[in-house]
Amino acid sequence: MTRIAFIGLGIMGRPMAGHLQAAGHELFVVRHVSPLPEELLEGGASECATAAEAASRSEVVITMVPDTPDVEEVLFGAGGVAEGLQPGTTVLDMSSISPIETKQFAERIAEKGCDYLDAPVSGGEVGAKGASLTIMAGGSGETFERVRPLLELMGANITLVGDVGAGQTCKVANQIIVALTIEAVGEALLFASKAGVDPGRVREALMGGFAGSRILEVHGQRMVERTFDPGFRIALHQKDLGLALEGARALGISLPNAATAQELMNACAAQGWSDLDHSGLVKALEVLAGHEIA
Repeated sequence: MTRIAFIGLGIMGRPMAGHLQAAGHELFVVRHVSPLPEELLEGGASECATAAEAASRSEVVITMVPDTPDVEEVLFGAGGVAEGLQPGTTVLDMSSISPIETKQFAERIAEKGCDYLDAPVSGGEVGAKGASLTIMAGGSGETFERVRPLLELMGANITLVGDVGAGQTCKVANQIIVALTIEAVGEALLFASKAGVDPGRVREALMGGFAGSRILEVHGQRMVERTFDPGFRIALHQKDLGLALEGARALGISLPNAATAQELMNACAAQGWSDLDHSGLVKALEVLAGHEIA
């Protein structure tokens, strides 16, 4: 049994923490934004007043919060994790944030005599609930192996990509691919619908060919059925593409299609759709076409 502080119990963090608890690990939880899940408290999780208190009672601290400033606040703000860390504790950030600032956070945690691993995830709410997340880790091999048994309770495809920050870099690359594929699926189904062909049947046909993908399967169905309840919100993907473009500027490279996808995300946000699932990107394409997939 490992004593684990879990901070960030939202759409994805909630089931992830549940898998750890179901496996017999002891949870220490603190409210960040979302209310504390009753099922975790009823299952024996201990509610703490601050992140510092949760960290002081734990061997591993897991953060799963929306953005870089959230991680910084949770770790280093008043009553934050850093205030309660004991030497030898492992900090495991599973949020999707800036690779550059991740390295800075790791250095500050190391000053406390603690280890740091960045391990962002892909797979959305479905993957979190099914413990089938893809987990991309950055840090030392020793730290990775120490927490691997915990990662295996939450994910199915788990890779140590490189040193600290490499996991976040991999996640940004993942989000570029996902955004561009969502956009491509949206264009294809919109084209079929406008041409008078059933987009649902088009999706079924394409699933068996070279165009088949997990995004066509899951998000294509969302587009056809108009079910945009969030598994992963547009606002979060908008943030991730911002990290991609920020990194591209720093590296001196061009990511033209990522920039286009970001503008479509921006258009969705302007329409008040930030809290829709990122498959809702298709709504921006529909506005441009003056046609809704039917």
